[in-house]
Amino acid sequence: MRIDVITLFPDFVRQSAAVGVVGRAQQRKLLQVETWNPRDFTDDPHRTVDHRTFGGGPGMVLLIEPLRRTLQAVREVEAGPAHVVYLSPQGARLTQDRVSRLAAMPRLTLLCGRYEGVDERLLTHEVDEEISIGDYVLSGGELAAAVMIDAIGRLQDGALNDAQSAQQDSFSDGLLDCPHYSRPVQDAFGDVPAVLLSGDHAAIRRWRLKQALGRTWLRRPDLLARRSLDKESRALLDEFRREYAATR
Repeated sequence: MRIDVITLFPDFVRQSAAVGVVGRAQQRKLLQVETWNPRDFTDDPHRTVDHRTFGGGPGMVLLIEPLRRTLQAVREVEAGPAHVVYLSPQGARLTQDRVSRLAAMPRLTLLCGRYEGVDERLLTHEVDEEISIGDYVLSGGELAAAVMIDAIGRLQDGALNDAQSAQQDSFSDGLLDCPHYSRPVQDAFGDVPAVLLSGDHAAIRRWRLKQALGRTWLRRPDLLARRSLDKESRALLDEFRREYAATR
């Protein structure tokens, strides 16, 4: 997969994409991340990419022409058509389902806004969708781009040393992840649950599902409201609720 990022701060994007799972995915040729600076597509001595907003008010707006030229250059690369995403707090919320859909695309272009944003006309005619990573405002789209690159990159086949890690992540099946434990077995903070040491894989699977259901019920009940639970899951959730109530 190839991800092109249009940004005024290409060094930030390159550096953030060079480490961890995403860096390894690039080393393994599973993911290619390229950056494009709109200032390189201006024709004035000051490399102007922004101007005051019409109608008055504070802040500057990214201009159409440098971004249009940048997008044209991105599309001319012989790597197939690119799905263009504008990173904006006004966009649709980024979810694991949306990440999975984007990760299956051969090519993606991320447009990072700055200042007061991008001229609306360019968004209308050149952008396929707008995505937000949360209900808050950042100084620019670069941090959001780094989040998306990481979330998408780790889903590329072979990016993770253990493919099951992605399958067990929070949201991968509509639930939050279950608790995890490692050494030591006994500690001043508590002991590892005995079931995880039992070797009984069926019991471990049941415990993990119950904990995932219970954690989702406690922390993100909205996720459960959108999920249809089977008979086993309903029974496990009821069991978790009874155990939780007994500790209150």
